Amino acid sequence: MNYAQFPLSSSFRKFSLLLFSLIPLLTTHAQSRISGIFDRTPFQIVIDQIEKETNFRLFYEKSWVDSMTVTGEFSNALVPDFMRQVLKNSRIQYYIDSLRIILTNNVPIIEGIDFRLDRPGEQKNYSFIREFQVTAEEATVEQKIYEIGKKESVARSGLVALTGYVKDKNSDEPIPGAYVYVENPLKGITTNTFGFYTIFLNPGAYLLKIQFTGMKMESRSILLHSSGKLDVTMNEDIISLKEVTVESEREANINDVQMGSAVLELRTMKTVPKVFGENDILKLAVTMPGVKTVGEGSGAISVRGGNTDQNLMMISDAPIYNPSHFLGFFSIFNADALKSSELSKSSFPVQYGGRLSSVLDLQLKDGNKNKLVGQGGISPVTAQLMVEIPIAKEKTSAIIGGRSTYSDWILNTLSLKNLKNSQASFYDYFIKFNHQFNENNSIYFTYYGSEDKFKLTSDTLFSYGNKALSLQWRHQFKSRMQSLVSLTNSKYDYNIKYDRTPESAFNLGFDLQETGFKWDLHIYRDKHKIDFGVQSKLYDLHPGYLSPLGASSTVIPQNVQTQHGIENAAYFADNIEITPRFSVYVGLRYSWFTFLGPYNVSTYIPGVPKDPLTLTGTNSYTNRQSIITYHGPEVRLSARYSLPHESSVKVSYNRTRQYIHMLSNTVSVSPTNIWTLSDPNILPQIADQISAGFYKNLFGNNIEASLEAYYKEMQNVLDYKIGSELILNQHIEQDILQGKGKAYGIELLLKKKSGKVNGWVSYSYSRTLLQMTSPFKDETINAGEWFPASYDKPHSFNVVFNYRITRRYSFSSNFTYSTGRPITYPVGLYKLGVNYEINYSDRNAFRIPDYVRLDLGFNIEGNHKIKKLAHGFWTISIYNALGRHNPYSIYFTAKDGVISGYQLSIFGAPIPTITYNFKF
Repeated sequence: MNYAQFPLSSSFRKFSLLLFSLIPLLTTHAQSRISGIFDRTPFQIVIDQIEKETNFRLFYEKSWVDSMTVTGEFSNALVPDFMRQVLKNSRIQYYIDSLRIILTNNVPIIEGIDFRLDRPGEQKNYSFIREFQVTAEEATVEQKIYEIGKKESVARSGLVALTGYVKDKNSDEPIPGAYVYVENPLKGITTNTFGFYTIFLNPGAYLLKIQFTGMKMESRSILLHSSGKLDVTMNEDIISLKEVTVESEREANINDVQMGSAVLELRTMKTVPKVFGENDILKLAVTMPGVKTVGEGSGAISVRGGNTDQNLMMISDAPIYNPSHFLGFFSIFNADALKSSELSKSSFPVQYGGRLSSVLDLQLKDGNKNKLVGQGGISPVTAQLMVEIPIAKEKTSAIIGGRSTYSDWILNTLSLKNLKNSQASFYDYFIKFNHQFNENNSIYFTYYGSEDKFKLTSDTLFSYGNKALSLQWRHQFKSRMQSLVSLTNSKYDYNIKYDRTPESAFNLGFDLQETGFKWDLHIYRDKHKIDFGVQSKLYDLHPGYLSPLGASSTVIPQNVQTQHGIENAAYFADNIEITPRFSVYVGLRYSWFTFLGPYNVSTYIPGVPKDPLTLTGTNSYTNRQSIITYHGPEVRLSARYSLPHESSVKVSYNRTRQYIHMLSNTVSVSPTNIWTLSDPNILPQIADQISAGFYKNLFGNNIEASLEAYYKEMQNVLDYKIGSELILNQHIEQDILQGKGKAYGIELLLKKKSGKVNGWVSYSYSRTLLQMTSPFKDETINAGEWFPASYDKPHSFNVVFNYRITRRYSFSSNFTYSTGRPITYPVGLYKLGVNYEINYSDRNAFRIPDYVRLDLGFNIEGNHKIKKLAHGFWTISIYNALGRHNPYSIYFTAKDGVISGYQLSIFGAPIPTITYNFKF
């Protein structure tokens, strides 16, 4: 059995001596004696004899004693004396507690462990002292030994489970993503969303360490008897004058089986320069390799060559369908309210499904359970405030917050004439309530909403919004089993009001609602982490409606048929540690989707294009009647093999299915985008992705390096016929094309985590190609050849640089370069009668100019006095410091036989901003 010891390092300064006393031995135990003649007898045989002739039981690592032998003659020797004699010339030390003898390897003992008895029947209690060293970063080391589990239930062999919660000491809020580990042998685990951890160890003595970005590292000296629980609280770290240390999970990037995932560190987001001073989790995401924005000012992202609708974004398990505020300049996610954020772009955990490219899992803070606290901020565009309210100490809390814009001045700075003097406003808000009934049961209620309104001309008002509701129940069955039940509801809608003239005034709208149920069960075993669950989602879509606005309007009402569907899934996965170096993740998710009535399904002549001339009629279905069902397996496979010198290699295979699709003529997420379900005429999208990567930590884990390569094939990818009309289209299948897609690329990341200078460099080379082929010309694009997707941007390069000048002042910068996206150019002009017609190139045969941007930031923190009403944080930033007119798009006009091209740029000059944030 494996008994870890308190780790030592010759490079560390001696920090302290840890003193503790032995529990007095019972007389009957102390007088347990052993006799025998040993001549190079293997120590393992001697141990068996001790356990046979006495009541003592020994615990040790077999590799320590494999080569040891015992020589000597003993007559009625006390077991402590026998052990001292046998081990006096070895590096093995021992610790006797009641009926147990625990062996530890290579632990220096200043006094040693001494059990000499001066007179028969008399027992003395001798203390021992272990030399104990810690690093300067180990700011919190409790001078106490924690005994975990029941002594009488300790077993000789087999691992036992150490479980517990890691929480913020000041707020009692759980800390997800904290790394809990021991060093000898190195073994660790990260806490889950609720701050819970389970680590399997052999009974014995350990120094347990816990670390998390922005918190002081904690250490606990433990004596593990059997399975038990140890909760740990952490204190916020105060940055020293000499050095700033941005710690992350120790070697988690190497040891984790899942690849292609990135934890977006929320504390880092503060120092990254941002547009208009707004912290934005999506703007942080696009600095990661493999994640690209589809255009400046756009809130949409493309991940590993996927379309913008292939990303699943969730708040507390509730999906968000439009993550953009203010025409895409900001995301709807209030960064100050987030507890954790993780982006999966390669090998999805089995509990996620329904999208092809990525999963962004966002969790809101729980709220301070000990005292009333809050924070807020003021920028040139928005003001925000968030308050955490303790309702019942250590039991119940709530967190409430909101953000709103108060100025339209930004529109006046844009270079587009038709946007000047326009109006725009947005707001978002949230509330989260959580209550802990006991240590095994907690409930969480979350409501998140956002709303945008803008008027780009004097006669058209656009509005759109998201609403997300989540009710979750967490239950701890045993120390090795945890479940989470989630009920969610998400809604997205938009509305356009046009009133240029009373006769033509109208309302145009769309709405989508998703109601879901999910049950996740996590089971922790010795070398297994098992995930099991079921999920169900009910969709209700109104793809479009048009109604007259006002009594004088002559607009004829229109309604596109309402769509209904249900998506179900069951899944199982096992994360298996086959050896300390080799681990695999094996998962299977089986999903099935049913398109439901009431609905009238259009029928067409088989084997010919779908158009008005081939439409033969409709088949009508009644309420909740099953129309068509799609189903299939979604495999999740990944493996990790650890190499020497802090490095590893990983491979993965992932199959995903998507049953809901966004219809858009643009690459960005716009307010007029609509969604549609898979039906008899629109097939589900399917993707198969294989990935491989090499991971290496350098300079004492201070620099993380990774290189990943991937290849992805997609089926039934959507594109559109030339001149297609998507809004209020009663027969949308007539304008949709479905074909093949492939994406491939390499991704490089170098990340420096600590020191006055820190940051990261990321580079991606990726391609996304589509093929739309058919026997019929109007269903074929570019003669059936592969062509780049509209979001294909081969090269992407990002540098995020932070320099802490003092504990209060820091400088930051962000440099971004990417290839321009594809575009279709006019290549000729011909005259047809009296009119000129433009002849266009093959689809996406050209590219707009490359994108280059430099942002600069200077951060000023308030002083670190503890007793202070509020702590402030100033940020002075310059967005687009180079003043480049980066093109968003290129458009053309033809007049009098001449084609003129125009570049559309969102920003044309540097934009300085000052932002003030505070905590109280």
